[in-house]
Amino acid sequence: MRFRKLGKTNLRVSVIGLGTYQFGGRWGKAFTQAEASEIVETAKDAGINLIDTAECYGMNQLSENLVGQAIASSRSRWVLATKFGHEKLSPTKNRPAYTAPEMLKQLETSLRALRTDYIDLYQFHSGSNEAFDNDDLWATLEKQQQAGKIRHVGISVSRKSQEWREYQSQEASSVGASTIQVKYNRLERYAEEQVFPECLSQNLGVLARVPLASGLLSGKYQHVSSFDESEARAGKYDTETFARMKSEIDEILKSELPDGVTLAQYALAWSLKHSAVSCVIPGCKNPEQVMMNAAVSDLAILNEAHPQSCS
Repeated sequence: MRFRKLGKTNLRVSVIGLGTYQFGGRWGKAFTQAEASEIVETAKDAGINLIDTAECYGMNQLSENLVGQAIASSRSRWVLATKFGHEKLSPTKNRPAYTAPEMLKQLETSLRALRTDYIDLYQFHSGSNEAFDNDDLWATLEKQQQAGKIRHVGISVSRKSQEWREYQSQEASSVGASTIQVKYNRLERYAEEQVFPECLSQNLGVLARVPLASGLLSGKYQHVSSFDESEARAGKYDTETFARMKSEIDEILKSELPDGVTLAQYALAWSLKHSAVSCVIPGCKNPEQVMMNAAVSDLAILNEAHPQSCS
């Protein structure tokens, strides 16, 4: 496994991380603790050391609870990232909760669910600029860092608003944030202009989420016209966008994909080649997918990017 420094933090993270949105049940599968633990253990054995979750991935901190139990015996070797800002009202509905008192309540709940007394990276989760511009919130987060409950603060910027992404990236250092999490993949590249220049300028670590474009870059959906309506990803791409992306993938398969490399592996490596990106955080449904993702670290095409920061 290759590792990169996570921006201005003192953390070295595996270039492939483990995203756990799926543990919340929105991928059409309910994970047992045994299944989640097997996925996490496989990731550990493959050298992955960053795991990303959130307070709103499933009812009652479902993802955090599964993660917490899975890493309980090996907590110290993980870079554990989670988020705050959403009160879960139902499986499909959240209420914004970004004030300092709300954050403190979520922090304590997350610490209990994750079975830990500290979080390595605590991230402001897809909030508006109005929620972001709250001096009391950032001062309270700093106090929690001083208390040792949080090691580093980050911002997971919203996919919904270019204005929010740009402003919050620009202001990251001023509020004490050291990292940015943003959607970035071969088909959706807005981060290159709207976020990455600030990340490079401020030395912010970057976690690239949705690196497989909600499964489109796995190749699994090339022969279907839409996602199943029961899946969370169904509302992310309209019919026209879905068709355009599949056409782009056809071209990638014809002209870009190296021999012996799967489309999913190429997509992960492609995102990692950008000089701003520290780590990609794909989700996975089983240990086999974890191993396929981890194998990207061995791909020769990664040698073209950041040779000075890989080991």
